[in-house]
Amino acid sequence: MLKWLVKIIIKWMYRVEVRGLENYAKAKQNNRPILLIANHVSLLDGLLIGLFVPGETTFMVHKSHTKKWYERFFLSYVTYFPVDFFSPMATKHMIEALKSGQQSMIFPEGRITTTGSLMKVYEGTSLVADKTNAQVIPIFIKGAELSTFSYLDGSRFAWIKQQWFPKITLSILPPTEIKVPEGVKGHARHHYLNESLYQIMRDSRFYGSFVPKSLTQMLVEATETYDAKEEVIEDINEQRLSLKKLALGAKILGKKLHQQLDDEARVGVMLPNVSGISATFFALQAYNHTPAMINFTAGLGPICSACETAELKTIITSHKFVEAFNLQPVIEGLSDQVKFIYLEEVREQIGLFDKLGGLLFGLKHTPGYTADAEEEAVVLFTSGSEGAPKGVVLSHNNLNANIEQITAMLSLLPGELIFNALPTFHSFGLTAGMLWPILKGAKVFLYPSPLHYAVIPELIYQKDAKVVFGTDTFYTGYARKADPYDFYSVRGFIAGAERLRPETRELYYEKFHQPIFEGYGVTETAPVLAVNTPMHYKHGSVGQFIPDVEYRLEPVPGIEEGGRLFVKGPNIMKGYLMPDNPGVLQSPEEGWHDTGDIVDVDAEGYVWIKGRAKRFAKIGGEMVSLTAVEGYINRCCPEGHHCVVSVPDARKGEQLVLVTDDASLSRNTIKEAAKEANVSELYVPKTVILVETVPVLGTGKTNYPEVQKIAERHFGEA
Repeated sequence: MLKWLVKIIIKWMYRVEVRGLENYAKAKQNNRPILLIANHVSLLDGLLIGLFVPGETTFMVHKSHTKKWYERFFLSYVTYFPVDFFSPMATKHMIEALKSGQQSMIFPEGRITTTGSLMKVYEGTSLVADKTNAQVIPIFIKGAELSTFSYLDGSRFAWIKQQWFPKITLSILPPTEIKVPEGVKGHARHHYLNESLYQIMRDSRFYGSFVPKSLTQMLVEATETYDAKEEVIEDINEQRLSLKKLALGAKILGKKLHQQLDDEARVGVMLPNVSGISATFFALQAYNHTPAMINFTAGLGPICSACETAELKTIITSHKFVEAFNLQPVIEGLSDQVKFIYLEEVREQIGLFDKLGGLLFGLKHTPGYTADAEEEAVVLFTSGSEGAPKGVVLSHNNLNANIEQITAMLSLLPGELIFNALPTFHSFGLTAGMLWPILKGAKVFLYPSPLHYAVIPELIYQKDAKVVFGTDTFYTGYARKADPYDFYSVRGFIAGAERLRPETRELYYEKFHQPIFEGYGVTETAPVLAVNTPMHYKHGSVGQFIPDVEYRLEPVPGIEEGGRLFVKGPNIMKGYLMPDNPGVLQSPEEGWHDTGDIVDVDAEGYVWIKGRAKRFAKIGGEMVSLTAVEGYINRCCPEGHHCVVSVPDARKGEQLVLVTDDASLSRNTIKEAAKEANVSELYVPKTVILVETVPVLGTGKTNYPEVQKIAERHFGEA
């Protein structure tokens, strides 16, 4: 009776919601031992599972958590036995309990989190599951980390709004089992078991956190979860926005913009990385206008094409920005096609009554708050690194899912500073560089250009940045200018958008004693697909796939290792807007997206990029990876920017051409490098073209169409 009464009280105080009870019922029908596992976020966790998960559960509790009176009080409502996790007997006790038919529970982390994220997982849990052939039921606890019974106390995490009675959700996920492939024995077996358990725990974080909702709703929830007065955005102009100011600004600015935009579905946004772009982005979201992020570095032609493809009638920009970036010719060239709204002029129209209205009626009263999560949220444009840019339409769910997928892979503490110089017209800069930190209560410093190699390392040092986003090209530039101590505060360099060269990785190890965590993604997947993490890392790979992503590899004739990668998941785009069919959405076939990349996936799930399908040349009947050719040349001459393309050859079908800015490089040097790399003669470029600068896109990627034109002009003139 007392337990029943406590359950009623706890359910009322914490508004406890239990999801997935049907998964537990399914496991019960299997008539096999049940092992419950869960993330450990507070002292309430055992009590919550004991009260709200069906069945009588026996808990294995570390003896250090049984000494204080309130710990013993919580534990008095469940069946438990105290153990020392470092003792082999701990595993033995749980194995005996499961074999006797008892439903058992272990917190694999062994301790309550002090980061809010998944911590180290001990191997004892996976051994228990293996020895007893138990079915594992993951449970994800959400909300208890905000309670006063968590270890995220206000003194250490002032931006966390600790509450006496936060809403708590228990998500019971489908039962699974840990199976070791035949032939895997000894240490390798233990390693496999622990890796499998970690992935189950990691994925459960995503499945337990991802709930369909609009971006406006996500912003409102962030203001309610974290300290809304804490600054989450800062820029080079020393403009700062807290979550409260961002939400208020989105409401007020959004209403003013809506009065001018009326029923326009998509609206161009042409702004640099400053605080204003965040306010503008969420202002449009609040009134159901879809921001179409314009690549202002692309030039007049591609921007005109983007406006036609997305059927844009209006572009939002800034007088100050146009002047600073010398974009007057672009504005003049577009004036007949679209109208421009300047933020400075809109701000002048905002009066006292507008501000009072924003205070009285917040974002919950905007149409964007209740928007369908499957509707489009943003239009981005592919970089055009290998052809004409296409419009990529991403839904609220696509962005929401990818943010939760990233969170499941990488730890981000509320209040930690992310330094982001990647433009928000690039999906990496938008999702990971801006939305992720804002919506997870962290802080982002927005910098307008990633090309300021001398300035950025100093700012990273001055701002005590914890996480930095960049590409191989940009990281190489920073390393040349940075002092060895500039990156002392950084705990994570994250690289994407282009291949990370081994030379760059080694340089950061040697000069800064810092690893670079390489990831992989494409605009069409919002963008992250895989990433290395501090606990799961392999040199040369791009890490493991994020949760809830299915993949398949289709064979490519002439390529023996790996295959063409197709992916499916909640972060896959709604579809393309094609330049030759403006405004018409072209959805992925049966939800599968063809990345166009040739990859290999090893036994542990690490992804290895072999190259773009389009970046292979057929020479003498053999497929040659242009990326592999660039690889050995980069190892030989790491200082230059080297790009390999192919042109037609009457005798062998195609021939390789190297375009480089390194004047010291010759064909003889390349031959020696090829010999040292032990590659065939087919991998040696026949022609070397020296240029002052190898063309680069605003995102940091090599501009291959322009490099191709350089090679074709060379042979045309010859």
